[in-house]
Amino acid sequence: MVSCSDGELQIETIDFDDEALDFCGTATTQTELLFKLKASEALILDLQSGLLQNEVTGDTLESPIPAQSQLVYRILSEDVSDSYFCDAIPPVVPSVVEEIPAESGTVYVFTSQNPNDTTQFEHRIWFKDVSFVNEAGERLTNLTVDEFGTLQTSN
Repeated sequence: MVSCSDGELQIETIDFDDEALDFCGTATTQTELLFKLKASEALILDLQSGLLQNEVTGDTLESPIPAQSQLVYRILSEDVSDSYFCDAIPPVVPSVVEEIPAESGTVYVFTSQNPNDTTQFEHRIWFKDVSFVNEAGERLTNLTVDEFGTLQTSN
């Protein structure tokens, strides 16, 4: 949800928990750009290489933000679709109104094997202690970005 006050953009909440996890092409262990879209907002995760594995390790893998993985909240001038991220030549519209990278936090990935199809793996991705600070130095409050989603890959 975005609102304006005295001509300045005010971000009241960042809430993407109910939005679908999306990516370009076919999900593989090499997939690193994941995103969630909500109208004219996007939550973009550039996942550290090697976090998605087609094997069950029994451990939760973690990646610090922004040292190894990046998480960015973006407000756009218009509603956005996955083609914004997936087209070979990025579209000119919508344009970025504001982009706020997470300054801290951790990405967690837990991989399990699909019990009904042993060639498929499910990667549950979530965050902890994510902090966004805008250009004015204001920490964003009312964050709901804990659960990012589950990505399925195959051998």
